[in-house]
Amino acid sequence: MEDLDFTQPEPPKPATPPPAPPPPAAAPAPFKAAQSPYYKAEIARSIFEAAGRAEVFAAGQVVFEEDEKASSGLFSRKSAARMYFVVEGDITLTMGGKALDTLGAGEIFGEMAVLSDQPRSAAARAKTDCHVISMGPEELQAALQRAPGFALMLMSVMFDRLRFIAARLSMRKGGKPVAGRLATRLDPAVLARVEAGLSRSAAVRHAKGATLMREGQAGTCLYVVKEGSVIIHIGQTPLERVPVGGTFGEMSIVDQSPRTASATAETECELLAIDRASFIEAVKREPAFATTMLRDIAERLRHMNAQLA
Repeated sequence: MEDLDFTQPEPPKPATPPPAPPPPAAAPAPFKAAQSPYYKAEIARSIFEAAGRAEVFAAGQVVFEEDEKASSGLFSRKSAARMYFVVEGDITLTMGGKALDTLGAGEIFGEMAVLSDQPRSAAARAKTDCHVISMGPEELQAALQRAPGFALMLMSVMFDRLRFIAARLSMRKGGKPVAGRLATRLDPAVLARVEAGLSRSAAVRHAKGATLMREGQAGTCLYVVKEGSVIIHIGQTPLERVPVGGTFGEMSIVDQSPRTASATAETECELLAIDRASFIEAVKREPAFATTMLRDIAERLRHMNAQLA
């Protein structure tokens, strides 16, 4: 399983006649199913089958409740949270009693509670009779050890959801103060191992107020803050502060898409730039690097959902 290539997008599907125009859609919800070209359902299923367990939910049965709390966080023996791959059937997600989306075969849900020590941000219920495969924290840890590149696929799924929320936030005018969201810091020992193993990287100093990246630009590197702090913002809306040991800019590196947000140096800072090839190698070589980033992405997604709400 470790030789599977998680870094290439799905090939384009053969052209088909355009379908009939759909009926007018309701206003978009703050969630959508994964549409990343880097998400491969057949690979995801094989990983879930190798590490997880099959479960069946009857139509109408609750899979998990909103605000349901896991007893501990990432890879904890005590955590009751599980994430799911839909083999057959449909799952409805709701937030505050309002429908968010319906997920079908081949899609993943519930990963945020497995990756962070936070309550469920939405409720999940079987819309039809469903066959799913679930993984808890220990099972996900085992899956990532066997196929560390799977972390890249999970990142691409969550990044796709983040972009959906970011697009809605960008339509808002005016900014708000950063609401206490700090990017997750890499353990210094992990960061030292990652940096030592990089074949290509560069540390660059920037003055306070410098623009570090802009929305819509092509991204060639992700950045680790070695000194100072950075503010991430969409338009005039600040979203989070990245402290020493935090990372930013990884979305464009994982799926090679334009920058979703801008970054400004809050203070004079020193950044370590890591290109895509070096990042992918670091994820495969250092599992703790990948899991820290997954946890940070899950918390970022939760934070942006709250901003949107």
